[in-house]
Amino acid sequence: MEKHEGPDAGKVRIDDPWYDALASGWGELDGTGAPAPILPPARGERQDHSARAADIYLEVQRSAAFQEVRSRYRRFVIPGVAVFFTWYVGYVVTATTAPAFMARPVAGAVNVAMVAGLGQFLTTFLFTWAYARHARLRRDRPALDLRWDTQELTRGVAGGGR
Repeated sequence: MEKHEGPDAGKVRIDDPWYDALASGWGELDGTGAPAPILPPARGERQDHSARAADIYLEVQRSAAFQEVRSRYRRFVIPGVAVFFTWYVGYVVTATTAPAFMARPVAGAVNVAMVAGLGQFLTTFLFTWAYARHARLRRDRPALDLRWDTQELTRGVAGGGR
């Protein structure tokens, strides 16, 4: 998105992807007979525009919603990495210390080492699928809400936005 300077620098343009006033009844009356504001106030928007964007990001980072998203991430990733790393190291150690076991035939020319090696690929794909599913079901919506709130809070604040 290009940076605009000049007298219209702080105004939101219609081609701004975050701008949804046209879809929300632009130009309607607010009940007092006066035109409704073009931009609805952001959720939790600060009136103190002297705050810096860095302060807003620190505030969001300390919020319970952010901590919950991070906690959900850690509850999935730490055990997943531990299991996968143990499986990988177990494969390497077994291949190194028990070559006779790894050479044991399973079916025809296929031996234990080949099955375990293919199992490495399979578990990589399974963990990737499980991670993407977990992110979609447990973290994406709250993270998107946090991103939206952060964008709304930093709009118009010195040092925030483009």
